[in-house]
Amino acid sequence: MTKLIIDGKEIDVPAEYTLLQACEAAGVEIPRFCYHERLSIAGNCRMCLVEVKGGPKPVASCAWGVRDCRPGPKGEPPEISTRSPMVKKAREGVMEFLLINHPLDCPICDQGGECDLQDQAMGYGVDTSRFAENKRAVEDKYLGALVKTSMNRCIQCTRCVRFSAEVAGAPEMGATGRGEDMEITTYLEQALTSELQGNLVDICPVGALTSKPYAFAARPWELGKTQSVDVMDGVGSAIRVDTRGREVMRILPRINEAVNEEWISDKTRHVVDGLRTQRLDRPYIRENGKLRAASWQEAFAAIAAKTGRIDGKRIGAIAGDLAAVEEMFALKELLAKCGSSNLAVQGGDAFDAKAGRATWIFNPTIAGIEQADALLIIGANPRKEAAVLNARIRKRWRTGQLKVGLIGAKADLTYDYDYLGAGTETLSELASGKHSFTEVLKGAKNPIVLVGAGALSRHDGAAALALAAKVAAGVGALKDGWNGFAVLQDTASRAGALDIGFAAGAGGLSLAQMTTFGTLDVLFLLGADEVKVPDGTFVVYIGTHGDRGAHRADVILPGAAYTEKSGLYVNTEGRVQIASRAAFPPGEAREDWAIVRALSDVLGKKLPYDSLGALRQALFKAVPHLMRIDQIEPGKASDVKALAGKGGKVDKTPFKSSVEDFYLTNPIARASAVMAECSRLASGRMLTAAE
Repeated sequence: MTKLIIDGKEIDVPAEYTLLQACEAAGVEIPRFCYHERLSIAGNCRMCLVEVKGGPKPVASCAWGVRDCRPGPKGEPPEISTRSPMVKKAREGVMEFLLINHPLDCPICDQGGECDLQDQAMGYGVDTSRFAENKRAVEDKYLGALVKTSMNRCIQCTRCVRFSAEVAGAPEMGATGRGEDMEITTYLEQALTSELQGNLVDICPVGALTSKPYAFAARPWELGKTQSVDVMDGVGSAIRVDTRGREVMRILPRINEAVNEEWISDKTRHVVDGLRTQRLDRPYIRENGKLRAASWQEAFAAIAAKTGRIDGKRIGAIAGDLAAVEEMFALKELLAKCGSSNLAVQGGDAFDAKAGRATWIFNPTIAGIEQADALLIIGANPRKEAAVLNARIRKRWRTGQLKVGLIGAKADLTYDYDYLGAGTETLSELASGKHSFTEVLKGAKNPIVLVGAGALSRHDGAAALALAAKVAAGVGALKDGWNGFAVLQDTASRAGALDIGFAAGAGGLSLAQMTTFGTLDVLFLLGADEVKVPDGTFVVYIGTHGDRGAHRADVILPGAAYTEKSGLYVNTEGRVQIASRAAFPPGEAREDWAIVRALSDVLGKKLPYDSLGALRQALFKAVPHLMRIDQIEPGKASDVKALAGKGGKVDKTPFKSSVEDFYLTNPIARASAVMAECSRLASGRMLTAAE
């Protein structure tokens, strides 16, 4: 530690700190535009100037290290002043320079009310300018469907350039020209390709980059703000949902160092318009091949008439990708009262709910990626399946301490990897120790074996999972203090469903069996849209959008989207999270657990809870670890070792990613015009690349 005196206060800070970090540790606020904690240091805005005692001029605190400060003539600690007349004059001068060409169009700027330039001009600037010359004008750039530019406002802090190159791994932005002619541009004026480009809007300290779908929609002080979690993938990013009245206006990231740091994917951020379109707002019944609007009583009566006459073993339920734990638990209880254990979650057939949660969670944790020194990716494309987690892998890779190997389809993952092979043959070689990459994994201190849904959603998924566990056990990834077996779940519901045992029980049917002709008479789809139900099965669809599931349904019961209910979700690393209600469901739609509870009454199988609190009490009694919000119940390494011994026959078909189109993976995204445009731009790029 190094001693410093900052504004007369003595403080000890690590020698590797910059002066800016040291000042913040001392509780002093330092203005900045170009500096960002998660990006490399540029030192080009000069707003963070401070005075070092004995120095002839102020220094940029973001680029000046603590170890560069010299002690006083008698060995006393270096003295830093952040409020001296020299510093005040310097900051006022810098602010005056920054505003020479800025258009000062705050009344029509989307950044108004959330703008660093506004705040710092107020705090550190002066109320007049000595410059009367004409302001320069810069042409706006086309960056795609998500980011809107107003380059007259740009102060060349280069945050966007550094974010694109360092975090997103798509170095598509840069600067051309020099001096007053310098411009930030994409060079070719093409749409950005990163799945994290929406974060450019958050890190831009002025209004040069703003959100295109949100342009001129609302002001920040009009919005109600609700803390929640994202359900677009299995990562469970921390988000803030901003609403005006009953309408969700935008979704922004919250800082959560353990999960998403401060980034969210573009699907998470811009799926908002999908919450408003193609919504189911009343029950429907299919009569003579056509759906007609009905009352809740009619819909329930139609279900009761169908289920009353059949054996419980011919009733089943499939949960979709966005289902919360509570409604899955309620539906499981209802089916148990009907005498059925035919339960499945989409993509969950490869897992055994009794095998222990270590066999289906990301055991090393997302933050644990930063301790890993070798990574084997099996049948996954993390860039499409979990864009924020992929950025964490890239962050570790950039330190030069992570070697990555890939089995599956080749893809641009934003970091270099050794391509090992396409499918199970390579995986078998690794399991038997005959592959060269085995030595890399064995030589690593903290290796991770990451298995994706692409390897697990096939008919031989259980055998592939066991083979991957065998690799993890063989290379020493399961040891004291480190469990390197990581399952990357690509949906928000799957880990929670397996935690509560929403899977085929004793004598129960799997998802593949339930969707075979003639096995079931009644099938409940809890927001499950990615399954093909055979003719002859009576389908009850509880969901939010007029998507594939609703098209196949005989009775539709309108549910609540994730922003319209309070619900528990378990992310891919097994972290229990709570999504809070920010708005209300449209029309006659109701929360999913309440629909199941009301239906149980009509079927004569009444569930014993009348409120969400009572339902959660029953849930916590059955699965106690779910009450520990934002905590992870660790899996046992012995469960993974037991899984490794199971074996099974694997197919030689190559692995392919479970996500074909990043932007259209669920009903909300498929209802979004913004996501449709992003998908069109992405498919256009793929066609161009193929040509």
